[in-house]
Amino acid sequence: MQEPPLTPSDTRQRIVLVTGPSGAGRSTAINALEDLGFEAIDNLPLSLMPRLLEGPPLPRPMALGVDARNREFSAAAMSELLDSLAARKDIAAELLYLDCSDAALLRRFSETRRRHPLAPAETPAEGIAREFALLAPIRDRAELLIDTTEMTPHDLRAEMERWYGAETGRRLAVSVQSFSYKKGAPRDIDTMFDVRFLRNPYWEPSLRALNGTDPEVAEYVSADPRFAEFFDRVRALMLFLLPSYAEEGKSHVSVGFGCTGGQHRSVTVAESLAEALAQDGWQVSIRHRELDRMPSSMGSAKKGQPPRSVEVDKA
Repeated sequence: MQEPPLTPSDTRQRIVLVTGPSGAGRSTAINALEDLGFEAIDNLPLSLMPRLLEGPPLPRPMALGVDARNREFSAAAMSELLDSLAARKDIAAELLYLDCSDAALLRRFSETRRRHPLAPAETPAEGIAREFALLAPIRDRAELLIDTTEMTPHDLRAEMERWYGAETGRRLAVSVQSFSYKKGAPRDIDTMFDVRFLRNPYWEPSLRALNGTDPEVAEYVSADPRFAEFFDRVRALMLFLLPSYAEEGKSHVSVGFGCTGGQHRSVTVAESLAEALAQDGWQVSIRHRELDRMPSSMGSAKKGQPPRSVEVDKA
């Protein structure tokens, strides 16, 4: 079970050890933690970790990547390190394990044409099986396990924000997402709204190739007689709920808007709510799942982009 976040009066050094099979997203997770304010070091030999942790705590938490391909790595050595960290009163350590199905890992290695680091002269399947066996005892000790089988790098970064965004003392973070119901609702949405009742720009030939970030589409959607009342009610609801979530200690709240294709109506409403919440002072990021997954050569702007913060011009 994951330890609760450190309180402001807790002087222990917070450490997140990140490991998992090759191809599961360790580098993406480490980079995300670094962006969240962690002191990040990847692929550090196990024998150097005690020396790294000598001295007073750092003013920010640490993220340490542990790679099974390192010549010093073994399940026994890793278990010994975890035991030693658990025994120290000046350290609050936890193990984050990034898991993934063997089929998904095999597909990823095939797509990149990389050799598996534990089977350089053999098939990736043999390396994956070997690494699974090596890491099995470590996986069982994880405080937090994230399965990246169905995740894109953008999804994993959002999940890291969800779990660790508050570690550096951030305020409640709000993520607003758009998606297509045809392709399934995201798993990490806290509050979800179906906007398929709004009139669909897809049926307008001049708007079909555009998306909800384009002014023409936004104007078309917002001109629906039902849009204004719906949007005002959703905005009022979120502005009522967010302070209560913050009081309860939540670090992250996600709001999703779904439509048929995830390119027009849901995008427009998500953009509008994100801007409204940012105007009210909330820390907001926005992501359009279906636009992110489209080739950059298709359609109009803002495709293939990672979640972005919503900035408000206060001038």
